[in-house]
Amino acid sequence: VYFIEVNPRIQVEHTVTEEVTGFDIVKAQILVSSGHKLTDPEIGLDPENPPKPNGFAIQCRITTEDPMNSFMPDYGRVSHYRSASGMGIRLDAGSAFSGAVVNPFYDSLLVKVTAHGRTFPETARRMLRCLQEFRIRGVKTNIPFLTKVVTNEVFLKGECTTRFIDNTPDLFNLPLRKNRATKLLSYIGETIVNGNPIVKDRPVAKRRSEAPVPKYNLTMPRPAGTRDKFLELGATGFSKWITSQQQLMFTDTTFRDAHQSLHATRFRTYDLLNIAEAYSYLCPNLFSLEMWGGATFDTSMRFLHECPWQRLADIREKVPNILTQMLLRASNAVGYTNYPDNVVTAFVKEAAQTGMDVFRVFDALNWVPNMKLAMDAVIESGMICEASICYTGDISDPKKTKYDLKYYVNLAKQLENMGAHILAIKDMAGLCKPDSATLLVKTLKQEIGIPIHFHTHDTAGIQAASIFNAAAEQLDIADAAMAPMSGGTSQPNLNTIVGALQFSDRKPDLNRDALDDIATYWRAVREYYAPFESAVLPSTSDLYRHEMPGGQYTNLFAQAQALGLSDRWSDVCDIYATVNELFGDIVKVTPTSKAVGDMALFMVANDLTAEDIMDTSRELAFPASVIDLIGGMMGQPPGGFPEKIRQIVLKDKPGLTDRPGASLPPANMENAKAEVKKLLGREPENREVLSYLLYPKVYADFAKHQETYSDVSTLPTPVFFYGQDAGEEFAVEIE
Repeated sequence: VYFIEVNPRIQVEHTVTEEVTGFDIVKAQILVSSGHKLTDPEIGLDPENPPKPNGFAIQCRITTEDPMNSFMPDYGRVSHYRSASGMGIRLDAGSAFSGAVVNPFYDSLLVKVTAHGRTFPETARRMLRCLQEFRIRGVKTNIPFLTKVVTNEVFLKGECTTRFIDNTPDLFNLPLRKNRATKLLSYIGETIVNGNPIVKDRPVAKRRSEAPVPKYNLTMPRPAGTRDKFLELGATGFSKWITSQQQLMFTDTTFRDAHQSLHATRFRTYDLLNIAEAYSYLCPNLFSLEMWGGATFDTSMRFLHECPWQRLADIREKVPNILTQMLLRASNAVGYTNYPDNVVTAFVKEAAQTGMDVFRVFDALNWVPNMKLAMDAVIESGMICEASICYTGDISDPKKTKYDLKYYVNLAKQLENMGAHILAIKDMAGLCKPDSATLLVKTLKQEIGIPIHFHTHDTAGIQAASIFNAAAEQLDIADAAMAPMSGGTSQPNLNTIVGALQFSDRKPDLNRDALDDIATYWRAVREYYAPFESAVLPSTSDLYRHEMPGGQYTNLFAQAQALGLSDRWSDVCDIYATVNELFGDIVKVTPTSKAVGDMALFMVANDLTAEDIMDTSRELAFPASVIDLIGGMMGQPPGGFPEKIRQIVLKDKPGLTDRPGASLPPANMENAKAEVKKLLGREPENREVLSYLLYPKVYADFAKHQETYSDVSTLPTPVFFYGQDAGEEFAVEIE
């Protein structure tokens, strides 16, 4: 007989014996030291009838030892401690509690866990469940290693030897702990103490209660919707189906362009997902939900610390029966600059695979060569290509001849010949007056054979009339927003337009009561975003002079405020019109509108006039966006830019005249993947690489925030903005 060690005390494994025999060894030891014999009734050991083992027991010592670092003891403060319990589980605690300080001078034991069961496999499963339910944060523990041991086949067969650990390297192939709950708590604490910078010095939202989600019957089958019809017919067949419809169909822009126009694109995925499933049951006959693209990609990562791809995937899961729709800036994708061709095509492919159905493709200058690559990528993906003509000027004004009816008809025919399934009239500034809408839609219906989709902004307050006039000329689809998110720089009111068409031959197949119930939800949600409400009022008729896009109107006002120019807003609008004339009367939509806006602020802030700009004796440092625009990096307007402004802005630089993407070298996907791997510490997904290629700095900051605080999109919006109130409780679904 060989003794490994002999101790004048009870071994730590005594709990195993106690569990399988029911005999209290510690109590017996104390009684023996007090003079009792083992056969005394107080102890009750009968040599003739010793305790018989009943079942099996396993003990695990949970310690602050790091199995990835040769089991070196870790020390520090236990920030969170939650133990497991239940039938067949025994805990013998050491120094385990939230706030406990583990120092390097004593045993690293936190708690001993003993599982007891009728069979060994049952006991191992019970121990595994117990280990998985432990939550210990602030110090490293050996729980991942213990989990590996109790699930190992050699261990479960009882074939372990003293070389078991040395001969089983898989025991150290441990998953990385995500620590998500603790990270979220850290974010909440940081927000309570230091505030959230995106709402700093802004009006405080008063609402904290949940927004009321309409009731719908989950026990009933989900109604078939427009996406089901698209999947049945394919893009070309679906396009023909649209033109066969008597009803006027609607796209709801509340998920994207409405809040982009009213609240600087600050609506969070949390609030979009809460209502998404209700749409799928209550409004299956909406043409689409416009919910992605545009500025959402940038702002979701930069300000909301959310993954835009996850937003798309989650909404797709909640709404499998209604088409999703996005705004794609052609060669600018979802950014503000031109990207290499392989980035644009890869982006479209990934978006289609993630859940996007309708790609509204536009070029900021209506330059068709810049649209072809993106359109081809959409068509190749099998999704719906909605090619856009950006409306500017006034076709009803005989004095405005640059963008006349003939211009738009020729543009529409080119896009149809390039394979577009739908034509969008993108009236980004709300310039298409009711009479112009009549003339434009009537003429296009005579000239092309694909459906027409009308998008506008209600900045001037009369765009519902343009929709009605277009509907009278057999417009197929119109964009509108739920009542609480409509009007102003957003889209016209969906609820009232549907109500007004109730007895029309173009009556939409939409339930008005359901729309109103959903509007009640958005009314409550809008209260969360009080910090981002704009003080700028709807435009006067000067809109038809400065032609500022609705999505830019509130953003430019906020920029003017930041520069101390809010009292000179009328001057900014006047100079905006002047800049447009200097640039040769161009189409103004992101990113060209940004260049015009930057130039307007530059001129107002420096008290410059058009004459000052054209004075060649002055040395002016123009905004970078202006240099890009005039230099051809955003494409070419009809007739090109005025030669004199080109010389003044570019000086001796030649500028581009070809498609910018054609001169850009392909992005090195492997190098980008390697960079993202460094950021994440793991192999990245395609979507993560694409996010990095589109916004390198923004994505790097986003990844760092995710690593520090985990996925904050799961937090309710009031908590995200302000942290928790004292006594407030809420639940978070992490996985």
